[in-house]
Amino acid sequence: MTSTSTSDSAAEQFAERLSATTLLRFATAGSVDDGKSTLVGRLLHDSKSVLTDQLEAVEHASRSRGQEAPDLALLTDGLRAEREQGITIDVAYRYFATPRRRFILADTPGHVQYTRNMVTGASTAELAVVLVDARNGVVEQTRRHAAVAALLRVPHVVLAVNKMDLVEYAEPVFAAIAEEFTAYAASLGVPEITAIPISALAGDNVVEPSAHMDWYGGPTVLEYLETVPVSHDLANCPARFPVQYVIRPQSAEHPDYRGYAGQIASGVLRVGDPVTVLPSGRTSTIEGIDALGVGVGAATTVDIAWAPQSVTVRLADDIDISRGDLIAPTAQLPATTQDVEATVCHVADQPLTVGRRVLLKHTTRTVKAIVKDIPSRLTLDDLSQHPAPGQLVANDIGRVRVRTAEPLALDSYADSRHTGSFLLIDPADGTTLSAGMAGDAFADTPATAPADDEGWDF
Repeated sequence: MTSTSTSDSAAEQFAERLSATTLLRFATAGSVDDGKSTLVGRLLHDSKSVLTDQLEAVEHASRSRGQEAPDLALLTDGLRAEREQGITIDVAYRYFATPRRRFILADTPGHVQYTRNMVTGASTAELAVVLVDARNGVVEQTRRHAAVAALLRVPHVVLAVNKMDLVEYAEPVFAAIAEEFTAYAASLGVPEITAIPISALAGDNVVEPSAHMDWYGGPTVLEYLETVPVSHDLANCPARFPVQYVIRPQSAEHPDYRGYAGQIASGVLRVGDPVTVLPSGRTSTIEGIDALGVGVGAATTVDIAWAPQSVTVRLADDIDISRGDLIAPTAQLPATTQDVEATVCHVADQPLTVGRRVLLKHTTRTVKAIVKDIPSRLTLDDLSQHPAPGQLVANDIGRVRVRTAEPLALDSYADSRHTGSFLLIDPADGTTLSAGMAGDAFADTPATAPADDEGWDF
């Protein structure tokens, strides 16, 4: 008992150090011309994360367009169409670091027709920065992006009230916008909202504190990004280990070695833990855990491992296990089901229709499936449900019921963003059709009878 408590404590302490020094994934969103790309460019520029040749290229491009100062938005708007139109079309990923933390940021488009791109960028984000033009306040697209962040269970949302220089840095303007947005986002269930007044163009409160807003005593954008806690939730999240590869060297050195390699999606695995393999339901005990050693190709045996480590697990019993199986603690098993109810964001140009045959990819497992029903489509403007739409087209978000050919060990997305998410794929060409989140969304869905699927009954 004492050794287990010590191991738990060591894991939690490691997680705390990890959250303070390693990686934060975040996404920027907002309406058109709210200054998302300028904010990202300012963040990169003022944090000294821009290479000299990149800055020279931006300065040259800015001068050729008749601009005296470098247009920092060009650091992220890389497509020719983006630079010509002055908008963001695709998700632009940028990597930078400070002495306190490493970052992966996704600069997402603001147009309604690129909502799917915002979903892509925010799907793995631990924080979303939603920009608002101080002159326009909270607009329809602001509410849409707040709703998407809530739907994707992004744990931290920053409201960056931009272009404060154009409203004379007036505190009442900022306060009114912050109050309206906070009330709306809180009604969606967003757990944490932080409002920061900024001017991305002038650099106020982006990396350095503003000299024009002495009434604001909170953190700058970068300071908040560096200090926001990124919880790995080791204590409360059940362990989930999707098997990616079975290792059987059958060599003279390792004649009987049988290990199951993969990345721990959540929780903690310990030697001696009783586990169950899903979907078969076979049980065993963790006999050993092999992690990457110090030398090249070297491995070391450990007693405990936690998310998101990549390890090889050895079990006490020889069980038929292959890629796509899930190893989980016997006392904390996910439900296995062939009937998946979920919210999906449709990302393909071809519509998703009732009766559509698809592949469902969940962690490392891919199974055949059929869309049994589309009960509703979500109207993000007012969060109302449009019943029985019949199909979902590109950028639509709606509820679906899917029947799979084989059982899936699926958590609710509200409990685990890793093992509660999935993709619907076109079996003909491998195109991703929809990104799915199992379980309930933030809005109720009407009950509708399943449609006839013309004999595709699993």
